This record gives sequence, C-alpha cells and structure tokens, in this order.
Amino acid sequence: MTKIKMTTPLVEIDGDEMTRVIWQMIKDELLNPFVELNTEYYDLGLKVRDETKDQITHDAGHAIRKYGVGVKCATITPNTARMDEYNLTSMWKSPNGTIRSILDGTVFRAPIVIDSIKPAVVNWKKPITVARHAYGDVYKGTEYRVPETGKAELVFTGDNGASFRETIYDFECPGILQGMFNKDTSIRSFAHACFQYALNTNQDLWFSAKDTISKVYDETFKQIFEEVFESDYKAVFEEKGLVYFYTLIDDAIARVIRSEGGYIWACKNYDGDVMSDMISTAFGSLAMMTSVLCSPDGMFEYEAAHGTVTRHYYRYLEGEETSTNPMATIFAWSGALRKRGEMDGLDDLCAFADKLEAACFDTLNAGIMTKDLVALAEGPVTSVTTKEFIEEVRKRLEEKMQ
Repeated sequence: MTKIKMTTPLVEIDGDEMTRVIWQMIKDELLNPFVELNTEYYDLGLKVRDETKDQITHDAGHAIRKYGVGVKCATITPNTARMDEYNLTSMWKSPNGTIRSILDGTVFRAPIVIDSIKPAVVNWKKPITVARHAYGDVYKGTEYRVPETGKAELVFTGDNGASFRETIYDFECPGILQGMFNKDTSIRSFAHACFQYALNTNQDLWFSAKDTISKVYDETFKQIFEEVFESDYKAVFEEKGLVYFYTLIDDAIARVIRSEGGYIWACKNYDGDVMSDMISTAFGSLAMMTSVLCSPDGMFEYEAAHGTVTRHYYRYLEGEETSTNPMATIFAWSGALRKRGEMDGLDDLCAFADKLEAACFDTLNAGIMTKDLVALAEGPVTSVTTKEFIEEVRKRLEEKMQ
C-alpha cells in the first residue's frame, strides 16, 4: 500500500502520562502504516517544559501560527504535589492556556455520539457544541488572602489621565479577594470565531452570560457579540437560515436541557469549562469529546478534552494492561489531518481521516469498547484493553483503505 503523502508539516505536540503512551500507540498502529507523516514535533512532557523553562510551550504555539494546524496530546498542569513528584523548578502554567493566548483562540468541544449510548437527557438527539472563551477571567485572576481587617479597593490609573477608585469591601475580619479582567480585543476575537464556526458547521449559535448581575463585565461581552453580529454576520446568517441570540445563562441551561441539541452554545471562560464537562458527561464520557481550538484568523489546534489519565498511567507503569478510552485522542489526530488536507488540497488525506473515524465507529457499533463505555452501552458489548481496541480499529481501517 502506497502511503498518503503530506506537503505541509503538522505541528505535533506530545504530552504526559497515559495519554502519551496512547499517543504513540495511535501513531504506530493507525497513522504511520497509512500516512507518511510530516510533523514538526514538540515534546511538552512536564520534564521537558521544566528543562526549557516552558519556552517549548511558547515555541509550539508559534509553530501552529506558522503552519496553521496542530494536534496536541493531553498535558499536566502542575500543582504542589506535581512539583514534588517531578522535582520541578517552577509551577508552570497550563500549556493549553499559553497556546490559547498565542492563537487568540476559542475552544469548541462536542461529544462523539453513537447509537448504543443514550444521553442522560433523553430528548437530546444531536451533539451540543460548547464554545469556550479561552482567555482571562478567573484563569488569569489575581488573588489575595486577606489576613486582617482593612479596606479592599479597585483602582485604575490610565496612561492618558483616566482614573477610577472604588471600595470593594471594608473587611471586618480575614477573608479572600480576587481581581479578574478581560480585553475588548479578545472578546471580539471570541465572537468572530463563534460566528465563523457556526457558519462553517451550519449550526445556530447561542451566547449566554449574566449581564443582569455583572452589569459592566458581562454586559461588555453581550454588547460586543451584538456589534460583531450586526456588522459582519447578520445578513449571511439570515441567508443560511441560521439563528443567533443572547440569553441569560440561567435561561440557556433550561433551554439546553429541553432542546434536541444540534447547536453551538458560546460561554465565557469558566462557564464553558464547567458546561462542556456537564455536556460530555451527560452524553456519555469525557473520553468521547472532541476539542478544537480555533483562532479568528484561521489557525487550528486539535486535542482531547480530557486529562492525562494519571490513575491508569500508574497501573501501566506496574505492567498492567489498562482499558483507557483512546477515542478523543484518535479524533484529535483525524481532525488535524482532515484540516491539513483541506488547507493543502489533499483529498486523499481528508478521505483517510474520514475512514479512520468510520473505523472507530464500526468498532464501537460492533460492541467492542473500553471499560468506561461498557456500563453505558445498550446491547451486547465486549470489554477490551486500549491496545486491543486500537487493534480492532486497525483491522477495520485496513479494510476501508483497500
């Protein structure tokens, strides 16, 4: 079999723990036998990030800006325990957050749906895509543990003379304090990315926040979305028969639960973080969730929505075969290869991505699943290890490639 050739490199970003092991399995069994992979490789394993003082994360992000498409393995964002475990020199920031900032991107997450796993919400018939603003808010907030009585103030001093000063709270006892921010430019990029993604996928777009309480912060999001829609997208939305609307997040949640799915739900950073986990769990499993970071100027990074599966990794190190679900990581690769093919005009590479996903669906529809899905599925199922599942996918992929 002649391997499919690539003309432009794909930025390949390796990661940590069990997902790193699965990453190599996927390349060995499902990619390298069929595609002459052309990648620019970056190892974002925690030790390498520490050795390079996290410079490699910035290099990977800028490489995606250069080549347009990247695919990323799950990575560790270290806490105090990880500092000790890996003997780190610093508690490095989230690689995802760093790359999102470099790309000025929005994260779109959607469940991978199969007939044998019914959503917990019985009226959901179609996937629900959560668009998460990937900048600012509590993720870049400044926090302080207030140790004593005293006055907390919000102060702004402008470069051209503007000033603002207001008391947040007069503390009569110890407490906590947090300041967070966002930028008009980032919110505007978020809006453009959402409207463009809705048009590309032919889906309605909902945006929700809490402007009734946050009368400046959330109101700014609402106003910028409305401005961008009216000036750049309203006419084409109407032409395509698509709908955009804003609603309070309370109302949005009620609408989501009552809906059949099949739309994009845009949320601020924290809301999108939480709601995407809720959507993925209600549809079945976080390991059955695609995630793509899209910038308004046409850059894409595909990844799995879940973490590094630490518990399975420790068992793997003890020599145990684990049953870790590789679907989200496989779909990260297929999504990136398809986008690379689309951008480079490589129909055979796009067709390979389609066949790889179809082979995964055929395997699952045959009842061959990892343990996380066995308890959720209807009908006869067979529980297999990660290695066995990938081998079953390869058998079906080989048939399709012939």
